[in-house]
Amino acid sequence: MVAKLDGTNGLIQQYDYQAPSTGFSYTFAAGVQVLVMQPAGTLATGTITMPASPADGMTITFSSTQTITALTVQGNTGQSITGQPTTFGAGSAATFVYRLSNTTWYPNTANANGTLTNATLVTPNINSAQVPTISGTAPLYMCRAWVNFNGTGTVAIRASGNVTSITDNGTGDYTVNFTTAMPDANYAVSMSIFPTSAAGERPELTTLLAASVRVVNDDGANNKSDTSTFTVGIFR
Repeated sequence: MVAKLDGTNGLIQQYDYQAPSTGFSYTFAAGVQVLVMQPAGTLATGTITMPASPADGMTITFSSTQTITALTVQGNTGQSITGQPTTFGAGSAATFVYRLSNTTWYPNTANANGTLTNATLVTPNINSAQVPTISGTAPLYMCRAWVNFNGTGTVAIRASGNVTSITDNGTGDYTVNFTTAMPDANYAVSMSIFPTSAAGERPELTTLLAASVRVVNDDGANNKSDTSTFTVGIFR
């Protein structure tokens, strides 16, 4: 590893504090490697430009206490930049490092609390090594959609995730429609109901599709009945 001490552009760091307003444009001055932004509220737009004549290995860090809805991060004249965020969440921070040989800025840390440039997980099967509070070593498979809805009268969703609507197909018969479809219909469904009329009431599956799942509430005598609380969870 090569470390350089290049005066105001090297390892001696200075920081700058700003309270920008919407539409701001900020260029890092020589010697400034850290920008702390504390806007009064959410900013619609803003632009950050890297410093001119940076040294090899120079790092630039910027943070914001408020959301910047549309953020432009760009290199200075003759410079390129990769992996820059296009939006910035409240409490976000990002760091970039400069490679002189190809005049390019590279992301050096994740955009904390902000929107990921590439939201695809490198390891799709998350296990206890990534989630240390979980006991055991079995992999975790996350819930892909869930909903809690009132199935009596006019069907109404109380709370949900990745569920766009509930179709009322008749007494005790519902279709849960996903906002984003599953990759196929080979998923598992977890269901529960709050019995309202008979002790033998139970939820049942009727149709599994990639875009939806159809469920019914059986009163225990092969008759459908409405229920005040029906919950559905999808795992794939």
